Amino acid sequence: MLNLRTVKTVAIASALSLAAAAGALAFPDKPIDYIIPFGPGGESDISARFQQPFFKDKFDQDLVVSYKPGGGGAVGWAQLNSMATDGHTIMGINLPHIVIKPAQKDVGFTTGDINAFYMFHYTPDAVVVTADSPYQTLADLVEDAKANPASVTMSGSGKATANHLAQIRFDKMAGIQTTYVPFKGTGASTTANLGKQVKAQWGYTTVGAAQGDAVRLLAVAMEERHPLFPDVPTFKELGYDMVGGAYRGMAVPKDTPAETVKALSDAFGEINADEAFRKQMLDGGFALLDIDAAGMADFMKARSDEYLQAAKEAGLIE
Repeated sequence: MLNLRTVKTVAIASALSLAAAAGALAFPDKPIDYIIPFGPGGESDISARFQQPFFKDKFDQDLVVSYKPGGGGAVGWAQLNSMATDGHTIMGINLPHIVIKPAQKDVGFTTGDINAFYMFHYTPDAVVVTADSPYQTLADLVEDAKANPASVTMSGSGKATANHLAQIRFDKMAGIQTTYVPFKGTGASTTANLGKQVKAQWGYTTVGAAQGDAVRLLAVAMEERHPLFPDVPTFKELGYDMVGGAYRGMAVPKDTPAETVKALSDAFGEINADEAFRKQMLDGGFALLDIDAAGMADFMKARSDEYLQAAKEAGLIE
């Protein structure tokens, strides 16, 4: 027969178990702080802002976006593991940044320090020219570069960025030598291209979406053509095995419990599956990606190997 103490113990244990279950089901039970390690207005910020209303609608909690710029993202990422591990603080992450930066020098974090739980999109690399450029096709640019080595100048968003690595890879594939001109961000790179300071730009599909008829895309680094640019071929169609760009996702501190990481991964996966969200992203020139927490290790290894090889060949890292 159970005595009174045993009954009380069982009752308390059951109550705690039910409370824990209820807490798990209620996650998130307060607003989530979403830190962007860059300034406002960039593609990391824009895509996070796209997620906000969908998060609120689905989970009845606010996604509060703030900024911690510096060091091309390094300032924020170096502080990530000192933040709260309850799942209510997340941070935007970018590839190739979180791979290349720590490979170049000590930036306060390593790639392995970043506990990524979802990659939700990328901005595909694209060769962009002005609407009145003499380059009508990618073949025109390649022909000029072969006839005049190093004379084809191409702007891009900084050194060791997705644009820079794309230029390195493409030059090798095409057997050409172009001159990469780094600028501080996609905006400045686009301005240089529009102002005829360079002959072409290593940009993204988002540049085409933003600039409209002022530019022409010669090729996009996707498996299939972007629905916003049905007439623009992929590099693969043209014989170059190039798929990629700047990948974006989210991470939490390393010590965040596995069940919390999964809950976050599932939540943002639900947003990414929403057709209205997907349309908004595609209309902005983004490309959707669906890498959850379970698939992250394989994805990161493949991307890291690719980036590090290109960076070594270019002398960007030892």
